[in-house]
Parts: sequence; C-alpha cells; structure tokens
Amino acid sequence: MVALAVPVVLSELGWMAMGVVDTIMVGRLGPVAIGAVALGNAICYTPSIFGIGLMLGLDTLVSQAYGRKDYDKCHRWLAQGVYLACLAAVPIMAGIYLASLGFAHFGIAAEVAVPASGYLRLLNWGTLPLLLYGATRRYLQGVGQVRVITLTYVLANLVNWFGNWVLIYGKLGFPALGVNGSAISTAIARVIMAVALLGFAWRYERSRGHPLFRHWAAPQVARLKRLLKLGAPAAGQILIEVGAWNMATFSAGYLTPVALATHQIVLNYASVTYMVPLGISAAAAVSVGHAVGAGDRARARRAGWMALALGTGFMLLAALAFLLWPRPLIALFSRDPRVLAVGPGLLGIVACFEVFDGIQTVSTGALRGLGETQAPMWANLIAYFVLGLPLGFFLCFGLRWGIYGLWIGLTVALVFVALALLARWRRDAARQAAPARS
Repeated sequence: MVALAVPVVLSELGWMAMGVVDTIMVGRLGPVAIGAVALGNAICYTPSIFGIGLMLGLDTLVSQAYGRKDYDKCHRWLAQGVYLACLAAVPIMAGIYLASLGFAHFGIAAEVAVPASGYLRLLNWGTLPLLLYGATRRYLQGVGQVRVITLTYVLANLVNWFGNWVLIYGKLGFPALGVNGSAISTAIARVIMAVALLGFAWRYERSRGHPLFRHWAAPQVARLKRLLKLGAPAAGQILIEVGAWNMATFSAGYLTPVALATHQIVLNYASVTYMVPLGISAAAAVSVGHAVGAGDRARARRAGWMALALGTGFMLLAALAFLLWPRPLIALFSRDPRVLAVGPGLLGIVACFEVFDGIQTVSTGALRGLGETQAPMWANLIAYFVLGLPLGFFLCFGLRWGIYGLWIGLTVALVFVALALLARWRRDAARQAAPARS
C-alpha cells in the first residue's frame, strides 16, 4: 500500500508545484504579472480537473481487469481512456477560450485582464496533453506502475522551470515573452508529461509481448459509456468539492484583508496535508480493484481498511502538529501580528477536521475500487451545499463570527462526508467479505 501511495503523493505535490513555479518565476515582473498568472490558472484549473476526473473510472476498470490477469482488457481500457480524453478536450478547451475573452466584462482591471487573457489562451493548448496524461496515468496506476508517474512529474517540473527562465526573461537568444512565456512553458511541460507516460505504457506493454500500438483498440461506444458512467460521478464529486472551497475563498474576500490572507495561509496547510490521503486513496482504489478482480473479497476488505488506517493515522499526526505549533506554522507565511492573532484559531479548526478529511478521501478511493462512484458525489453535494456552506455563511455573516464561522461550516461538511462514506464502505466491505453464493 505504501509502495503504491508514496509515488502518487509525490505526483500530487508535483502537480501543485507547477503552479507555484509559474507564480514564483513571474514574480520579478511585478504584481500585475502575478495577478494575471493566478487568474489564468484559477480559470483553467476547474474545467481541467473535471476532465481529469472523467478518467477516474479507469482506476476501477483497469485495476479489476489486472486483478483477473486480463491484461489485454487493461490495454483496451487505456485506448478508450485516450478516446474519452480527446472527446472531453473539445468542450473544455472551447469553454476556456471563451472565458479568456470575458475577463474585461467581469469588472477585472484592464491591466490584469489583458495579460491574463493571453496567458490563458496559450495555456489552453496544454489541455489535451493534460487529459491524455490523466488517462495514461490511471492506466499505469491500475497495473501497478506508479514510480514512472513520479519520475515524469520531476521531469515536467524541471522542464517548466527551465522554460520559464528562458521564455519569460528572454534567455539563450529567445525573446522575452513575460507571462505568455510562462504559459508556453507549462503547455510544453504538459506535452512532455503525456508523451513520457505513453512511452512508459508502450515500454510496459512491449515487456509483456503485447506492443501497445500494434494491438490498439478501436473506439467502442459501449466501453466509452461504461467508462463515462464511472468517471462522470467521480468528476462531479471533484467539481462539487473544488467549487465549495472556491466559494468559501470568494466569500472570505468580503471580510477583512487580514481574514482573507489568514484563510489562504491555513488553506495551504490543509491542501498540502490533503495530498497524502489523496495518494493513499489512489492506492486504495488500485489495491481494492486488484482484489475484486482476483475474486478475493477478504483481501479487498483488508486493503480498504488498511488504507483508511494509513490515511487517518497521517492526518492525526498533522492535526497534532497544528494543535502543538500553530503560531510558528502561521509565522512561516506571515509575521503580521493581526494574522498571527487569527491564524492559530483557524489551524485549531483544521485540526478538528483533519482525521475526517482523511477518512472521506480514502473512503472515496476504496469505494472506487469496488466500482462505486455515485455515493461520494451525492455525499459531497449534500454535505457542502445543503449543510456546510449555508451553515458557514450564517455563522460568518449572520452571527458575525467572521472567518471562524465559515470554517466551522466547512468542518461540518467534512464530518458529514466522512461518516456517510465510512458507513457506505463498511456496508460494502462487509458484503465483499461475505461468502459468495453459488
């Protein structure tokens, strides 16, 4: 489980690092450049993550086929994932392009809107490679080839850093393109990610005597529908969760600048710690899927509970760190006394939901290994948009608890999701452990 999870955790951190590198590298150009890159990445992130979410059905289908030792079917599912990536890229890229034309109509200052529009249109060319990377990554995870994913992200981040240095500032004889250079560099890095993982997949298939492109499957409507049936709810769940936290960040903007800054600092800590159970969640989906495919129900149950123990154990340690050293952790970002006054209290709230965040994240992966993707979507929808956000808005703005009220609402949402998905996993895992009827 750890061998599967660690490379995936590093890959998730690598995904975050690319955006951080872009922001750091344009920092010398001034606040306008930073704002343009931040705005472009924010607009591009949500539809892109939805597209990648559509590929999550491959976790179930590939891992279960691999568990049955049906390696040819793994190969065929990869082909269908590539076709789905190509189909999904069309509306996603169209939507991102239209969004790039609308900046000036939403009250954004022209000095930021113009470079942000150009940045987003160039970054958009990396959408299809990103989705192809997502499909190939899920295939490689499903067959247990996870280290190559980490290697690919290391390579992509190095390429992105070098490309930023060359294209933003005009090094090695290239023109200085500013924020546009950053977008081109990121798009190139995404192409390299897709090509590298397809190359690793080709090498893996060749090693077992089944050349990837010699036996490439044609599009199959029934398989595409099945993949979409699993992937669409998973993508919807991601969209709901990301949308809820973005709404919380947007709402924090109506409070004081100190509250917004503190919210962002604490959110960074919550996001980084979340990467670990997210990686364990992917490992759970693969391990459970392998066991289900092999017909070993008891092993599927054990794999899910083991993943839950690992995920919640890490999040318990993170919660203890937030409780024991809140002020030094906040001070790493800001020594403003007003931020230091608010931040420790918010980190205390994060500590209260860390374990629940780990439970809901890993449970989602374990259920995906069983082929269940709808329960997490509905649980998140109810938790955030029926319970958490309305409560948070009421406490924040109605009772005037400020940023604390907003985070209490988010905590309630995470507790609900965790308990709902844990109950669902416990029920489904018990069924897996029950003897099969003839």
